[in-house]
Amino acid sequence: MATQLYLNLPVKDLNKSVEFFTALGFSFNPDFTDENATCMIVNDNAFVMLLVENFFETFTSKSIADAGSGTEAIMAFSVDSREAVDETVRKALAAGGTPSQEVQDYGFMYNHSFQDPDGHLWEVMWMDPAGPPAEASAP
Repeated sequence: MATQLYLNLPVKDLNKSVEFFTALGFSFNPDFTDENATCMIVNDNAFVMLLVENFFETFTSKSIADAGSGTEAIMAFSVDSREAVDETVRKALAAGGTPSQEVQDYGFMYNHSFQDPDGHLWEVMWMDPAGPPAEASAP
């Protein structure tokens, strides 16, 4: 079973990406940071490697998807409250991100989304610790 998750994303401007995600409250591991890449810490077991596009290309024989016109993935992370969802998206937009989807409110789950400066899609979500409501019994 995997013990850690590393997501690798290509970016056009590493400094701009670091500034953007710093504005959202993320930090970076300086041991895995240079002019080609940085390791954004999500939590103790999840990390996002932001790789300058030409460096990212050294890890794959496939072309890099244009996140501005297509979707290669949607990254989602949870926060502690509905208010934190809204605040995180507000910070993302203020830091240069762009809107993605409208708020989705399912009662027990609440999420909103944004695009980072490279067009990657991010969802911010909160889920009631009690989980979804119990299904009504069939008569």
